[in-house]
Parts: sequence; structure tokens; C-alpha cells
Amino acid sequence: MKQAWRLAAAPFFLAFSLDLGAAELLEEIVVTADLRERVLTEVPTSISVLDARQIQNLSVQHFEELTLVVPNLNWSGDGHRARYFQIRGVGELEQYQGAPNPSVGFLIDDIDFSGIGTIGTVFDLERVEVLRGPQGTRYGANAIGGLIYMQSRAPSDDPDVRVQLTAADDNTRAAGLAAGGALGDSFAVRASLHRHEADGFRDNPWLGRGDTNGRDETTARARLRWLPSDDWSVNLALLYVDVDNGYDAFALDNSYTVLSDNPGPDGQESTGTSLRIESTALAAASFTSITSYASSDIAFGFDGDWGNEESWAPITYDFISDSTRQRDTLSQEFRLASTDQGKLAGADWLIGLYALRLDEDLATLNAGEYFDPDSGFPPDVLDDRLGSRYEATNVAAFGELDMPVSAATTFSVGLRLERRSTDYEDTTGLRAGPSENMWGGAFTLTHTFSDAVSAYAALSRGYKAGGFNLGIVPEDSRLFDQEIAWNIEAGVRASLLDGRLSLNSTVFASRREDQQVRTSVQLDPGDPTSFIFFTDNAARGDSIGLEAELRWYPTDEWQVFANLGLLRARFDEFENDFGSLTGRDQAHAPRYMLALGGRYIHPSGWFVQLDGSAKDDFYFDVSHNEKSRAYELINARTGFATDRWSLTLWGRNLADRNYAVRGFFFGNEPPDFAPTVYTRLGDARQVGVTFDWGF
Repeated sequence: MKQAWRLAAAPFFLAFSLDLGAAELLEEIVVTADLRERVLTEVPTSISVLDARQIQNLSVQHFEELTLVVPNLNWSGDGHRARYFQIRGVGELEQYQGAPNPSVGFLIDDIDFSGIGTIGTVFDLERVEVLRGPQGTRYGANAIGGLIYMQSRAPSDDPDVRVQLTAADDNTRAAGLAAGGALGDSFAVRASLHRHEADGFRDNPWLGRGDTNGRDETTARARLRWLPSDDWSVNLALLYVDVDNGYDAFALDNSYTVLSDNPGPDGQESTGTSLRIESTALAAASFTSITSYASSDIAFGFDGDWGNEESWAPITYDFISDSTRQRDTLSQEFRLASTDQGKLAGADWLIGLYALRLDEDLATLNAGEYFDPDSGFPPDVLDDRLGSRYEATNVAAFGELDMPVSAATTFSVGLRLERRSTDYEDTTGLRAGPSENMWGGAFTLTHTFSDAVSAYAALSRGYKAGGFNLGIVPEDSRLFDQEIAWNIEAGVRASLLDGRLSLNSTVFASRREDQQVRTSVQLDPGDPTSFIFFTDNAARGDSIGLEAELRWYPTDEWQVFANLGLLRARFDEFENDFGSLTGRDQAHAPRYMLALGGRYIHPSGWFVQLDGSAKDDFYFDVSHNEKSRAYELINARTGFATDRWSLTLWGRNLADRNYAVRGFFFGNEPPDFAPTVYTRLGDARQVGVTFDWGF
């Protein structure tokens, strides 16, 4: 472990030891997820930015494939696609009941999909930005762990057409079309359509099918830019995504062969729109208005016993679980940011107001029958239904003040005040409506050593709203409290060797007070759907770690990258009704994540790329002490590219490693129902070919 920390710290020392005199920033990266659009070197938080070329070279279809190269970003396989994310060990792991209360913000073109990231397809994306650590000033209650921001390709004045075709094993086929350009002097538009189908890497011999875990994903995007005058811009984004996937991912023997007789769905159909209006008409300040709306229908279900009548004969053991959600969100944000003429005593300022309205209807069904003819007991029949409605309104005021200490140093203060009001009711007669006030913010210090090297230090406070638990819960556990996160970090960013080498490193330490922890327990060993899930407050959780990213272009033909995340996230104090977790690592928080890759492009157009990732073992949950196994994955690409087209032969998980992305420990096999570890495996080896054409 000490060797890994020394390796991770190397970018800090390299940035100051190399000759910086001839350094040039060849490609300036502008971060859009921050309150101000500013270059990466000026953003005082740990951040990873993946541009369109990296997205295309490192993924095939979905954001979950990119998580392997983002330091300290993990995801929970509690579903077909990555829906729940963990940043530095902070984030949800599974389906929630009642009130959505995400820890990691997830935005697509300013549209809020926090907690429902199933729709993170990547065709025609321009960039992905991952902000790590509490984003108390920027985003408030839904980003105590961090923020993921996906941005589609923006319209341009130049005509642009792109066609992409993909075929691969697992019966994979995909096609995409994108086009855009100017419509007169002040309008530009871009639209794209993409469809992806695959069988889902599972075989179900009982049903005689290989697609019960199949993928059927359609994405349509459109963006319109209107420039009514020199000092006004209007940007409209439209999004439609229909992820109609099957869910048949768990096998009794932890393999890719499933035996379910009632496989379920894992689907999300979402429509959304955002309108961003920006103006520089005022002399003292620029104005930004962001309006967004989204509506999502979400279906999730599974075979509760993971078997069939032959699996359990002569016992009758057959259960299902289904849930459907309808979520609507409407948000409005206003910002005023100072211009050079509007500075206060030389300080830049920004103020804003934010409001979010969320409405969600939920219907769940857990049903089944258990009968053991040798037991002497009558059949046990379950038909448990719940309907609920949840409404929440968040209103916030926020501001930042950037004060120059010297020509090269800036001290910044950020503050956000937020009020959340809720109203919940369900068919059991439970009504709840907790409301609370919250606040967060940050102190940051940024210093520019040269055009090539900058550094920052930050102390931030994030927060997550409290809430309530449904159903049968331990005594005094109906309500849980607000969580607070304190984070201190320091980072350095550098562009060296005439821009051929870029470094981005951060060290951090965090403390989570009244940490919210979701716990589950099986009430009836004969009923695999009889889990109760409730959120409790741990006394405290601590974490330390590092994120480091390196990109190197040793020649015009070679590109190399190396990303490393180190993390030690533990419960400092946690005692609950099911035992003590004090001193144990938190769930889905691997101690290391490593990604390495290289790409060679011959002047004639031939190219080859090899990249790999490694992830340490991690605890699956807080309800048991079972862990995943550490694993390594290898991917490769080769092909030929011109200015207009490319043909790529690619392979993912070439060594065909079995690796777990989710795990449970409970009794699911009659008649003894011995507690057993069940794991959900990630994608198996896949080889395919992709053709891209455009002008």
C-alpha cells in the first residue's frame, strides 16, 4: 500500500520538478458543470473530464463502461444498467422505498436524473464531467458525494453528419445517426438517434431463451442554439430515452446460466428538456437562467426465488417482485455573475436562486407461494401490495465570492442555504411530511504558478436531507437525521513538455457526521421478498484518498494515459441492531482503482489501442461482511481511420474474467435456506466491429 501511495503522489512532485519554461496549453478544457464555465485549471475541486474522443475510444454504449477509468467512481449492479453510483464510497446501492434521496447528482444537458441513471447512453456525447466530493455550493442536497454531468454534442455552424453501425457477439447490433448545422444566421441545430440491442450475456435453459436479460435501448437527442443578438443566447435541449431491458441477472450458482421462470424488467422511459438562456446585456453582471423538466416511467422486477418448479420440486416455491415508478421533476435556476465592470473591490461575485419540484408515484407488488409437503404446514401465500405518492420541494439561495490575494492567488467563499419540504402518503395509511433547513459551502484557495501549473486547496461542507422509513422497522428507526460531510482536499494540475504531458492529482480527507446507512434484513427465510430496508444514522464515517490522472503524448503517433484512485473509507463509529461495523470499510468502496492505456496511430491511418483496469475487492453491503474479489479487465481496439470514416475491431474483457458488481448474502434455497453469497456478474467477453462515417 505504501508503494501505491508513493506512485500516486508522483504527479505532485513531477509538476514542480520538470522544466516548465516552454510549457504550452495545447488544448484548453472548459468545465461546464461548475457554477461558472471556466477552464479546468481554475476549478477548485477534484474532477475528471472525458471528451468525445475518449468516450468513443473507451466505451461502446453506456456510461457504466466509463466508470472503470474514473478514479474512485464505482457503481452498484442492483439492476441491469448502472443506476446507482458511488463516489469515494458515498452513494446508494439499491432500490429505494418511499422517498428518493440521492447522494450523487446525475445530470444530462442540465436535466436532473439523480438516482435514476439507467439512461446514461453515450452516443453523440461531447463530454462527461465527474466532480468528486461534496458539491454543497453548486448542487446542494443531492450531491453530498459528488456530481456526474453528461453533455451531448452542441450545434455548430458547420454542416455535420455522422453514421455509426456496430455488430458484436451476444447478438449485439446498433445503429446511430447524428446531423446538425446552421439554419440561417442566428440558428443552429443538432439531432441524433441511436438504437442498441443485445442479448445480455445470460442463458436461460428453463425458458429456452438467451435474451431474458437482453438490452433494448433507444436514445434520441436534439439541441437548438439561437443567438437573437450579440449579447443573448438561447440553448434548448430535448431528450428521449427508452431503456427497455430485461432483468434476469442472478443465478443460483453465481454463473451466467440462470433458471428463472419469471424474469423481470429493468426499464426506464424518460423524456426531458432544458432551456438555458444567457445574457451579457447588463454591464455589471452576466445573467443565466436554466429551466428543466423531466418525466420518467421506471419498471423494475425480478424472479424472487431465481428458480423454477423443477429447481425446487417437490416443494412449491415461487415468488416475484415488481415495482413501477412515475417521476416528474421541474427545476428553475437563476444566476447573476459579475463582469469586469461589476467587481466588488476587485472581487468576482456570483449569486443565484434555485427551486426543484419532484413528484413520484410508486406501486410495488411482492407475491408468491411456499409449500413444503413434508413440513405438515399449509401453503404460505404472499400478496403484498403498496402504493405511495411523494412530493418534495427544494428551494435554495447560493453565492460565491472570488477575492484576489495576489496576481496569482485567489481566495473563494461559497455558501448555499436550502429548504426542503416533503409530503408522503401510502396505502398502508402512513403519512409523513418532514421539512428541514440545510446549508453547505466551501472555502478554496487557488494559486497559479505559471501558465502550465496551478494548485488549489479547499475545505467544503456538504449535506443530505433526512427522511423516513417504511414498513416494519426497528424501534425508534422510523425517522433518520440529516447527514453532514466535511471534506478537505488539495490538488495540482499541470500541462508540461509543450502540452504533451498533463497531470491532475488530488489528495483528500472526509468526515461524514450522522452518516446515513441503508440496512436490510430478511424477515422470513421462506420468503425471498421479505426483506425490510431501512436507513439508519451511523455516528461517523471517515475516508482518505487520492485521485491522479496522467495523459502523455510522447510523439504525434502515441497516446498514453494512467488513472489511479486510492481510498480508505471506514465506519469510525457504527453500532446498530444487527451488530457493529466500527472500523470496517464501507460498502462499494474499493481501496484502489487503476486504469492504464495506450494508443498508437500510424500516419497511414492504422491504429491500435490497449487499455486495462484493475479494482480492489470491496464489501457488498452493510448488512453482511461478504466481499467481491479484486479483478482486472483488458480491452483492445484496432482498425483504420481517415478524416471521414473509421472501421474498428474491438474487444472488451478479453480475458473473459468473471467479476461481481453486486452481491447479497441470505437464504434463498429451500428447505434449509442456508445463508449463501449470491453475486451479480458484470459483462462477459465481447468482440465486435464498429463503422463510423461522417463529414
